[in-house]
Amino acid sequence: GITYLDHAGSALFPESLLKAFTDDLRNNIYGNPHSQNISSKLTYDTIEHVRYRILQHFHTTADDYTIIFTSGCTAALKLIAESFPWIPEGTKQPSSRFCYLTDSHTSVVGMRGITASMNVLSVPIKPKEILLAESRLPAEEQNCTTPHLFSYPAQSNFSGTKYPLSWIQDIKSGRLCLVKIPGKWFVLLDAASYVSSSPLDLGVHQADFIPISFYKIFGFPTGLGALLVNNRIAPLLRKTYFGGGTAAAYLAGEDFYFPRKSIAERFEDGTVSFLDIIALKHGFDVLEKLTGGMEKIKQHTFALAHYTYTVLSNLKYANGAPVVRIYSDTDFSNPDVQGPIINFNVLDENGEVLGFSQVDSMASLHNIHVRTGCFCNTGACQMHLNLSNEDIHRNLQAGHVCGDNIDLVDGRPTGSVRISFGYMSSFEDAQTFLNFIIATRLSNSDTEIPFQSVTKLTTESVPDDHLPFNNADKLSPVLQISDRHLRNIPSEAETTGSWQPPEPEAESIRAAVSKTAVPTCRKGGKPVTVTKIYLYPIKSCSAFEVTEWPVGNQGLLYDRTWMVVNQNGVCMTQKQEPRLCLVNPSIDLKQKIMLIQAEGMDPVSVPLEDNTGKEAVVCESKVCSHRVKTYDCGEKIAGWLSTFLGRPCRLIRQSSDVKSKSCQKNTKGLSSATNISLSLVNEAQYLLINVASILRLREHISARLKEPLEIEELIRRFRANIVISAPESFEEEEWAEISIGALQFQVVGPCSRCQIICIDQQSGERNKEILQSLSAARGRKTNFGIYLMNQPLCSSFSDTLSVGSQVVPVLKENTEIQSPTSSEEKCSG
Repeated sequence: GITYLDHAGSALFPESLLKAFTDDLRNNIYGNPHSQNISSKLTYDTIEHVRYRILQHFHTTADDYTIIFTSGCTAALKLIAESFPWIPEGTKQPSSRFCYLTDSHTSVVGMRGITASMNVLSVPIKPKEILLAESRLPAEEQNCTTPHLFSYPAQSNFSGTKYPLSWIQDIKSGRLCLVKIPGKWFVLLDAASYVSSSPLDLGVHQADFIPISFYKIFGFPTGLGALLVNNRIAPLLRKTYFGGGTAAAYLAGEDFYFPRKSIAERFEDGTVSFLDIIALKHGFDVLEKLTGGMEKIKQHTFALAHYTYTVLSNLKYANGAPVVRIYSDTDFSNPDVQGPIINFNVLDENGEVLGFSQVDSMASLHNIHVRTGCFCNTGACQMHLNLSNEDIHRNLQAGHVCGDNIDLVDGRPTGSVRISFGYMSSFEDAQTFLNFIIATRLSNSDTEIPFQSVTKLTTESVPDDHLPFNNADKLSPVLQISDRHLRNIPSEAETTGSWQPPEPEAESIRAAVSKTAVPTCRKGGKPVTVTKIYLYPIKSCSAFEVTEWPVGNQGLLYDRTWMVVNQNGVCMTQKQEPRLCLVNPSIDLKQKIMLIQAEGMDPVSVPLEDNTGKEAVVCESKVCSHRVKTYDCGEKIAGWLSTFLGRPCRLIRQSSDVKSKSCQKNTKGLSSATNISLSLVNEAQYLLINVASILRLREHISARLKEPLEIEELIRRFRANIVISAPESFEEEEWAEISIGALQFQVVGPCSRCQIICIDQQSGERNKEILQSLSAARGRKTNFGIYLMNQPLCSSFSDTLSVGSQVVPVLKENTEIQSPTSSEEKCSG
């Protein structure tokens, strides 16, 4: 049921690959290749066979290239930077230069950190500057042997642009001269993105260094890459460190070391990941068997990208405004210059960009997996989104860092959305994605849908040279698009553009009130009271409603003290497993147990005592970037949960000796912030919502749903601890602090909602409209409810929170609450 559109991030592995690999391991004994026994010799020989298979895949031989296995493309790039024979500044001969295309992955740009330490200058080159590059220097300067290195990607991981492989020979021969310094040029071709969907012929395009990561091609194994080194440069590489397996001889007592003759063995420190290398053999076998080769993969993936681009660029609102702005250097007409990557931002009817976090959340609701951000390619991001260096600095000062969800700063996009196709992608995947865009952007009653027949398929014969795959009796379905559907296709210039304001997510606790703010008491009006109190003993499981409940230093007593983890110890939430909401925990303070119930299951109990004796399995876990110490609750409850959820999982509890602390730097306005501890919550001790705000939201949702939701159901979807009844909707967002009885609470910020609110907490069923309705109702924001923290209790006795208690709010001077910032999507799990 998943539509996976992040093949540029990682390919998916086929079942046949895993079966072939595990069958191999069952039938053979593979020992450490550094030993000399029979099983080790088998490993060594198999690895050498895989090296040849890799060279064969790239249409070259061991006469021209050497394979050095690394942990990935990044490690290969670091190895090049460390071992290239640089000539530093200040010597008698001209010094080396490291030139790189600005449309390069972070790991390429990061090489300049190493070159700088070697006193070698780095020169960024913009793509358009290559076209202006001059020819070779005068003949008298051509005999200089100073080595220079130019790096560029065969395919941009941002836009899918394929840069000319002819540059390799043009740079090496001097037909292109990047800097006016004599010397000998070598070329680093970053092929990680390119080789996942295109054939690379190193017999024709002889780059000197080609780093790759195999998971981009096969999906498995991960953590394994290679550096293909041209043998003309290999003897010149320099290396200082030597690890196990690289030395032919050395002395421990004095500085003597003699390296192995083989370039590969000289640079592969320690024992290589030999079982993963063996898996590569099966990867190549299966890839060939399933697809017929890289050329067919190129044609197949390009056909999908071309179709998707054509339809996507044609989508318009009723007022004629485009639905998306595509960032591309090509018109997707030629697979030799464009890869199967489409980068874009979604726009509203006024041309304003929608935050990529919102698009990502909505896509997740439709089981569509995309990639968002700048994709570890700041240079391309700046170029396509028209971001200056000053903009990047300002975004950083505003709290935005690479990989977070701050998608807009001052209304301008910090990144975009990327979809990418792989060899297992289908036309159905493309159609599902297009239907998602149409359904979420063009389905309003006042909007004309300009493209109705996205799902109309016909099977047509396709020219042999454009066959997606060589299935003898089956051709891939090709979408039939009429002239009416393709009317008014925007030009390339019109489809390259920008996005909307970000809804920063919560990373840690950040107070919304500055130290200088002067709070004002709420004047007049009806009194505000507490109407409901909920706690959630097991994170992401069902609510336990109470009328009064003790309050401790971490919030409501036993609130989110336990959580369910998968077989790898990773926290499970309703995002991954909606059926968690059907697990009903309740706390019996007198019997000191937590009773857990679910339909079709016998009840099971867990003691409330923090049993951290010798028998407890203590481990460290992470909950939304907070590191917490936990212990396992045993086999009985693990079996119960695994049976009910249908997957291996366990129940763990937060240990009482180490608590998750809120970060001092993000808790302005909270005194003694380092003493405020959290349970297994994402963001703050309490979450408060207002019934009046629920009623206001219900009006918007009812207009979109056939059957309006009950108030009680809506309240439960927002998984609050405290539900209040205030006269005005959303007035809680203007509060700086509140008191309930003897308890004092600080408002920390609004809660930015995720797709969990789309899950019916009684049935576990999803309704995709809820999040979209919230966004529409709040002016594209997804805030609902406020986070609260209270200071540590002065006494050892816990206080009590009760339904019916009066709430006394204090207004902020500045009525705009800033949302806590985060690199992760937060929600009230």
